[in-house]
Amino acid sequence: MQLSVVILNYNVRYFLELCVLSVQSALESIDGEIIVVDNNSSDDSCAMMQLRFPEVKLIQNKENLGFPKGNNIGVDQAQGKYICILNPDTVVAEDTFTKVLAFAESKKDLGIVGVKLIDGTGSFLPESKRGTPTPFVAFTKMIGLYKIRPKFELFGRYYAQHLQADETGEVDILVGAFMFMKRQLYLELEGFDENCFMYSDDIDLSYRMLKKGKSNYYLNQTTVLHYKGESTLRDGIYMKRFQEAMNFFYKKHFRVSAVFSIVMKTGIVLFSLIKMLQAKPKSKKAPQSFLFYSSNLELATKMTSIFQKKVGFHDLNTEKMVISSVIKDRPTVEILLDNHFVSFKECIHFMESFKSKGLTFKILPRKTNFLIGSDNSNERGVVVIIE
Repeated sequence: MQLSVVILNYNVRYFLELCVLSVQSALESIDGEIIVVDNNSSDDSCAMMQLRFPEVKLIQNKENLGFPKGNNIGVDQAQGKYICILNPDTVVAEDTFTKVLAFAESKKDLGIVGVKLIDGTGSFLPESKRGTPTPFVAFTKMIGLYKIRPKFELFGRYYAQHLQADETGEVDILVGAFMFMKRQLYLELEGFDENCFMYSDDIDLSYRMLKKGKSNYYLNQTTVLHYKGESTLRDGIYMKRFQEAMNFFYKKHFRVSAVFSIVMKTGIVLFSLIKMLQAKPKSKKAPQSFLFYSSNLELATKMTSIFQKKVGFHDLNTEKMVISSVIKDRPTVEILLDNHFVSFKECIHFMESFKSKGLTFKILPRKTNFLIGSDNSNERGVVVIIE
């Protein structure tokens, strides 16, 4: 078997369904498998998986075992030469795994491969590629020096700014939302460190891969949608676990002075608070109108009654996937993409292409009764049920 895709889920039932649908499409020409590990979700994630995807291997943990252990359990059951650790709030393109597999096979020193990630608005996520967060590099991140002088090499290391978003190359650290590697190598490193519940586990695994003499790569040839804010609610528990995670990484890999430890702890607290504040709901203009990209006129009419607002119909039987100049000048328009007629790759490309137009997007996954999306990577996503 070529590839095992391991998805660790916790209470994101609708995002999980969308994710698995996209992975199934991406594995059509690959000898692969999907393994979903559920960390004791209280929603109907497992019931949905059993009903909707009975062919997918589902592992149901009886408690929330955390990110590292949950993924380790999944990889232990995997059969593929390669594994992909994938967040449930992601959408992959139909050719994502084909491209990543080809790239991986071309490298003799392969460690981990990551890809270009965008959020629900189509904006590039800088954590797609990162440098080793030494105490100094982490400090420049926490106080924002990387924003003041992004092209200054000394301050641009956290987000590996030596490499542009549209370039492929070596980086130190990759994000746990998408990590592709050989299963045997993962097992040799004993997978994610289970002493860390979550948050620095991807940094730790990437760093240990480097110490093993392997090279980690950022691949820009495929883009994956990562809703990001959905998989983790940023509250007091988040702040506590984030602090514990960063302390774990520094104690494990670096020797720092007592004074610097105090500075770092203070910085971690401030950084955690900032992240929590960013997650607070912000006032924003609700869409005044909608544009539905589909070939289903009957469903377009139904959308109007659901939203109680004008829903324009872009008939894909007669029109191309474009946005008119009128729409471009109206940022309160929300784009609805029907996955029955628009591929996942087209959805991702469409969102990325119009990211700077101030539009919002939702996807109607094929054979489902809901629209799903996220307007802010610091907030939980939105699901609209179509009845």
